[in-house]
Amino acid sequence: MILGSEEYPDSKAIFREYRNGRDLTSRPRGVMVIDLFGLTAEEVRTRFPEVYQWVFDHVKPERDQNNRDTYRVNWWIHGEPRSNFRPALAGLRRYIATVETSKHRFFVFLDASILPDNMLVNIALSDAFVLGVLSSRIHVTWALAAGGTLEDRPRYNKTRCFEPFPFPPASEPQRERIRFLAEQLDAHRKRRQEAHPDLTMTQMYNVLEELRACTPFSPASEVIHDRGLVSVLKDIQDDIDRAVAEAYGWPADFAAEDILFRIVELNAARAAQERAGQIRWLRPEFQTTGAIQPGLGVELEEAEVQPARVARRPWPDTLPQRVRAVHDFLLTAPAPARPEAISRTFLRARSTDVTAILDTLVALGQATQENSGYHV
Repeated sequence: MILGSEEYPDSKAIFREYRNGRDLTSRPRGVMVIDLFGLTAEEVRTRFPEVYQWVFDHVKPERDQNNRDTYRVNWWIHGEPRSNFRPALAGLRRYIATVETSKHRFFVFLDASILPDNMLVNIALSDAFVLGVLSSRIHVTWALAAGGTLEDRPRYNKTRCFEPFPFPPASEPQRERIRFLAEQLDAHRKRRQEAHPDLTMTQMYNVLEELRACTPFSPASEVIHDRGLVSVLKDIQDDIDRAVAEAYGWPADFAAEDILFRIVELNAARAAQERAGQIRWLRPEFQTTGAIQPGLGVELEEAEVQPARVARRPWPDTLPQRVRAVHDFLLTAPAPARPEAISRTFLRARSTDVTAILDTLVALGQATQENSGYHV
């Protein structure tokens, strides 16, 4: 039996392209899924009998053994539908996606017809300005600090990395510049993969790291550099970094600690604006209609940023008081913090003293140290 045959041509509408993390970090595998969302079992049986029989024979027996009611009762529906995400895609021709756990943090546009895997973080926005800001060094620095890790790979947590992130107050010319560069970035990577079917995104970004570190290329890296035009990729990415930094009004060569400090300050300022009634929507035509706001929502949510407020407090006189102060800071920090960033929140605190206290807390089991900093 060939599903979607000429006998039932309209059944082709329920076959959709599917993407998971490997499809993004490597290249699309051409996998299709049967998407029966919005249809009852009786409707499927009446309109698509071939599909109904295949799903009944091959899917239902396994679903009948599933402990989750959602899967067992709705046995004909692929996965667990994201009821908030589907309506948010209405009217969009594309959306932004990133792999939840990945060595490299990059964002791509996916066609709205593509069904994403649950391990992709998807953002129902089609504006290339958003893609550009998310792809910038400023956002990636924040995401690496605010997100978690799985083994040695960073994780992008939507509620910690995206929702509390303050987008820049860019002018329209600045937005257009970022849009132009983001479209270039997305198109360049996709064109290179179309030209070289065995070229993966991970390979391109591995070589991009080597290029930035001025590491001599191995023969394999040289091939990837030439196929992926990685120097061009670097130029586009560098232009995005400068354009986004300009939109914030910050230097393009800000240290990572300074970026995090400024983002936390901006979060607090935006939270105060929200309390005063000024809300900066990312997609106002959708969000202000009372449709579905969570997940796309406001750039800042007061509940998210309250713990991240930074006030310059007096540096205590005694060592026990200093230990307590540093520990309390870690308790309220929204992300792992480095000694330099912590010392700047206290008057007259030295980074070396803070480092010694942090190492002591780690030795006592009251804090943990990761590449991105210390946390409780």
